[in-house]
Amino acid sequence: MFSGIIETIATLKLIEQEGTNITFTFESEFTHELKIDQSIAHNGVCLTVVAIDDDDYKVTAIDETLRLTNLGKLKVGDKINFERCIRMNDRLDGHIVQGHVDGKAHVLSVTDKDGSWEYEFELDNDFTDINGHAPDKLIIHKGSVTINGTSLTVTHVSDRTFGVAIIPYTYKHTNFHTLLVGSTVNIELDVLGKYVARLTSK
Repeated sequence: MFSGIIETIATLKLIEQEGTNITFTFESEFTHELKIDQSIAHNGVCLTVVAIDDDDYKVTAIDETLRLTNLGKLKVGDKINFERCIRMNDRLDGHIVQGHVDGKAHVLSVTDKDGSWEYEFELDNDFTDINGHAPDKLIIHKGSVTINGTSLTVTHVSDRTFGVAIIPYTYKHTNFHTLLVGSTVNIELDVLGKYVARLTSK
């Protein structure tokens, strides 16, 4: 379980194809605190640490994960948002994030607001219905959404597009500053909304 509050940015150092799986080697300032079998959110995707070597650690993504997320598009040198799982006695500063990505979206626009940035996204066409509900129906004005693992508040929503506002701290300390128009991001919808959709589905 995660909070969507990014701890640091990790750098991708190596990509190894193993059948339909890919093992990624990342470098992180927190590697010395990690352990084998620990869950880490990478751009919002929960992956298990399988090996550690000095400042580097490895995680493996299966074909299903690569299909549903932007991890398969990563290149050596890319920066990803990194968050370790929360402790049960910690404050929940963001919202409840599972690390289970629902689908992808792409950046429609980035607007400099002279002190903040407004990003607009459109859900990809292969973003499927959840519990019989269109995914855009689970994105609400002033509600929470997770983008590349970052807990954010929705500023506006219309059909399959929605926007969020990014403050300077978030812009600098996540990989939002690397996103351009057309960039692909991982989306996890609010788990509470998904449960409500499940309970009310016929």
